[in-house]
Amino acid sequence: MTTSLDLGTLRPPLLVFGGPYGNLQATRAVRAEAERRGLRPDQLICTGDVVAYCGAPAETVALIRDWGIPVVQGNVEDQIGANAGDCGCGFEEGSACAVLSRDWYAASTTALDADAAAWMAARPFLIRFRMEGRRFAVIHAGAERNNQFVFASTPAGEKARQMDLLNADVAIAGHTGIPFTQTVGGRVWLNAGVVGMPANDGTPDVWYATIERGSGGALTVTHHRLAYDYAAAAADMRARGFPEAYATALETGLWPSLDVLPERERAITGKRLEPEGGVILAGLEIAST
Repeated sequence: MTTSLDLGTLRPPLLVFGGPYGNLQATRAVRAEAERRGLRPDQLICTGDVVAYCGAPAETVALIRDWGIPVVQGNVEDQIGANAGDCGCGFEEGSACAVLSRDWYAASTTALDADAAAWMAARPFLIRFRMEGRRFAVIHAGAERNNQFVFASTPAGEKARQMDLLNADVAIAGHTGIPFTQTVGGRVWLNAGVVGMPANDGTPDVWYATIERGSGGALTVTHHRLAYDYAAAAADMRARGFPEAYATALETGLWPSLDVLPERERAITGKRLEPEGGVILAGLEIAST
């Protein structure tokens, strides 16, 4: 496994998204959005888990590879690349998420060939770059493991500790499925959300984030909703034998299990997320150094 990839110095804008999750329709939609914005492949980063819950794993991997964007190795890439027996998602043994993951993981591994698995194994655990004098580190989940859960409600001290380990001014991560941006002692933790599954807010929309140059030369983080053909994605899942619970989640915007969620995140289940709300802090300016 390549442990780290340094992209050098990047210029804004940058589009970040996570968790394509084998959702071909959503991945096509985020690619179309990037092209609408005039962004090149080197102006995007994916935080990993190209396949997971949804019904077109091989096609989604092929699309991402053809696109040529940088991709961090998520826990699913790690596990499939190592020919492991489960997704390594970090779900509690016996939980609903753990039980459901057995089915979609088996279906995904069956659909992928050895070349796709080798590509997954070669993804970096960590991507670094600099932008406007700031040090950025992109990981899938946590600084120590690619299946750590870091939520908006995770204590600021823990986020600070992980950014210390990453030696970063800005940490970009995924894995949790719910977008947020927080300042931690002058540094920033950004979770762009995922495009493969709704954010448990009762809408079928998915999420990505942009980093752009704002007023006074500062960098501005903004979260964006993304609509796509979720009905077709759900139909793919049903036709290919993926778990019905997640097909329904694409349609309702509600997760089939809240096992992984802390109390704060459980409390906002079914509440529409808004970029100006208390969970997502959009328009956050990162001052240049």
